Amino acid sequence: MKIRRVLATAVALAVTTPAALLSVSPAYADAKPTAQTQEKQSKPTIEELEEAAAEAQKAYDKAAQAKADGVIETRKTLDELSNGTHPLAVALAAAKQTAKDAAAAKATADQAVTDAKDALEALPGTATEEEKAAAKTALAEAEATAATAATAQTAADTAATEASKKVQDARVAAVNAQSVLDKAAEDALAVKVAADAALAKAIKEAEEGEEGGEGEDCEPELDLTSKVTGLPDKLVAGTSTDFSLRVTNGSDRHMDEVLAFVSVHATDTSGLKDTEKFFRLQWSTKSAPKWQNAEADDYIDGVGALKPGAHADVKLRLTLDKATPAGNGVAFFAADFFNEDGSCGGAPDLDMYEFDVKAAGSKPGKTEDVKPSTTPRPGNTGTTPQGSASGTPAATGSLAATGSSSATTSIALAGGAAVLLGAAAVFVVRRRKTGADA
Repeated sequence: MKIRRVLATAVALAVTTPAALLSVSPAYADAKPTAQTQEKQSKPTIEELEEAAAEAQKAYDKAAQAKADGVIETRKTLDELSNGTHPLAVALAAAKQTAKDAAAAKATADQAVTDAKDALEALPGTATEEEKAAAKTALAEAEATAATAATAQTAADTAATEASKKVQDARVAAVNAQSVLDKAAEDALAVKVAADAALAKAIKEAEEGEEGGEGEDCEPELDLTSKVTGLPDKLVAGTSTDFSLRVTNGSDRHMDEVLAFVSVHATDTSGLKDTEKFFRLQWSTKSAPKWQNAEADDYIDGVGALKPGAHADVKLRLTLDKATPAGNGVAFFAADFFNEDGSCGGAPDLDMYEFDVKAAGSKPGKTEDVKPSTTPRPGNTGTTPQGSASGTPAATGSLAATGSSSATTSIALAGGAAVLLGAAAVFVVRRRKTGADA
């Protein structure tokens, strides 16, 4: 009998409120599921998944175009800052010239003071009182002029320093703005891939039909957890990385069969080209010690049954081909259980780990474990921090001086919404556990 997999609340939100993704406003982060949405949590239709996939495509197209436009704009800004044609660069050049002129004026004034002192000291003993008074007056005037010149030089130097800082800040802001656009496009692509896969899976299952009836709906199980250790935040092409996944049954019930879910996705640095074909994921467990290849978006067998409070470890090995382009990657993890009496369930949270992909020959850098983020649990009506939901902070500060697009903030919010939708959609893609009646 084929067992149906329950959908997470985040999926219901994604497929029943697709307009929220495109409107992309701060209100989206505070939105709470309506009663109608809650009623649809466990039974999204193929039409709803089609709508979600279409909206994901639109969001990706917008993000990709914004990224492409941003590349042109960022390069233009950086070029203008370097060649001196940008308004801030022009202001810096003027400030430097003013400081240079002020320094020259100060030097001239200081020399005049020196000359006036020499003239006063050189007066002969036969000099008249009028001559002495005139020499003293000339010295006082020279000293006053030097003091004024010194003040002007200090002000000019300060202005030049501030102008230089503005140029540097503009460079940083331009790069940060492009990073936001890059991240938004990357997240939107993950959404698109996941939404398309979810739709394809639903269509396939609809065509296959339910053998022996639908069976029971699966239920969320918050106490079935999966924790990853040993996965670094940087992976290098041409190398293999071993890490592990611990699945724990923290509930008070026995689980007849527990399966781990792993899904790895990656793109090049542009965020426009999938590079998953260069990745190879393998797994092994205590009951299945030989390394086995893991299929994309598939369950990993070999965990077996788990008693209340028990855990099992899944060894994982992720190998990158030498030809793997530099870029970005993301891995999703979760766990589900299936019992002989037909009951089933799984962790509603889908842990998401982001990592950088470095070209072959690069230094791996620090081997700190990647920190996960999760999709909202069913019933969770908390808000999502404004910015990127994946943990990447949004760019700060004003970008007006750089000429960057005013849509940057909206793109950053789109990236955050995209991660929520993408992670939820991948949750839908988990293969349903199938089996024949005894």
